[in-house]
Amino acid sequence: MKQFDIPQHYRSQVIGRVKEKRKLTDPRKKDFSPTVLDFGPVQFLLPRHFGFCYGVENAIEISWKAIAENPGKRIFLLSQMIHNPAVNDDLQANGIRFIMDTEGHQFIPWDEVKSDDVVIVPAFGTTIETEKLLEAKGVEIKKYNTTCPFVEKVWKRSSEIGKGGFTIIIHGKYKHEETRATFSHSYQNAPSIIIRDMKEAEQLARFVKKELPAQEFFQVFEGRYSVGFNPLVDLDRMGVVNQTTMLATETQAISDFFKQVMTSLHGDESSKHFADTRDTLCYATNDNQDATLAVLQHDADFALVVGGYNSSNTSQLVTILEQKMSVYFIKDASEIISSESIQHFNYPKQELEKTESWLPSRNTVRIVLTSGASCPDTVVDQVLNRVLELFPQSKSIEEVLLNLH
Repeated sequence: MKQFDIPQHYRSQVIGRVKEKRKLTDPRKKDFSPTVLDFGPVQFLLPRHFGFCYGVENAIEISWKAIAENPGKRIFLLSQMIHNPAVNDDLQANGIRFIMDTEGHQFIPWDEVKSDDVVIVPAFGTTIETEKLLEAKGVEIKKYNTTCPFVEKVWKRSSEIGKGGFTIIIHGKYKHEETRATFSHSYQNAPSIIIRDMKEAEQLARFVKKELPAQEFFQVFEGRYSVGFNPLVDLDRMGVVNQTTMLATETQAISDFFKQVMTSLHGDESSKHFADTRDTLCYATNDNQDATLAVLQHDADFALVVGGYNSSNTSQLVTILEQKMSVYFIKDASEIISSESIQHFNYPKQELEKTESWLPSRNTVRIVLTSGASCPDTVVDQVLNRVLELFPQSKSIEEVLLNLH
């Protein structure tokens, strides 16, 4: 796989060595058992896969290239490069300005963007409408386009489905930049609709089966269907694609559900009404989720999940781990206040919380430590070091890494 030229301060001294060791011992990535770092009074269980992925490293490399190649020029990002505060703060500190927030609200009016400005397209991609707007201004957007190739793969798949005469159902978060971009590309070829989860899939199925009046569709799915969508016609044939960072098992369940609905309605003719798509999650999302599921086979007291609060792929890791243990979703080491107190993000409630007495009183505390695909391993290093400060009798990092099998 390609090696990216990213800033040295994103390179990890601890986690990086663990990952290199796993590459040597498991080059084909068939062993999904976690790495155990045994410091004595505290043990860390590190999933086989976590942290920066291909698309993120590619985006960071291109962004820093844009900075290096354009001294004195104004450089803009359409929105956050990735959903990680450390990386975005770093880019802003080096002169890059964001045009929009993650939901598309303008920070900088389009009138301020000129043809000789540098505009970077983030890893999530962007909408057809934004592309056309920038092209009309004479802004070059191809040179520093960091759209993840796996996002582009979804666009290609949705195009194939649409040209085959199927309506496109997008499993995703409708306010997320990637989903908005995918929706914009998909409805160029076919009617499209965004659904968030199985509950909304079941709601949509009631319109497919005509159990609810068609007019109600427009209230239930307001803002999430393409212009001209006709539920009486456009729900007769469909296929499912997804935001690349959604929970794989949920996307598969939604796809299986709609296939079953079409089979019940059309019997042997169901293949003409449902495009049996392959999963469109990216490899890194699949690997990270599979590795996190593998951790559930091991005992641990709790998990620390590190990443941006608005990171979709990171939130899925939280969801998986919460099946078995308490999870503290933190953005960085600063949220570990003391051995008595930790600040963390409650993803379902979308709010910060503080938990007291979070470290159990045991001879050996076992902690799952992982991060989202947009989180630098250096931030995970800092979290690990911060926890070790709370266990002063721990072995040294060098000793543990030297004895790593």
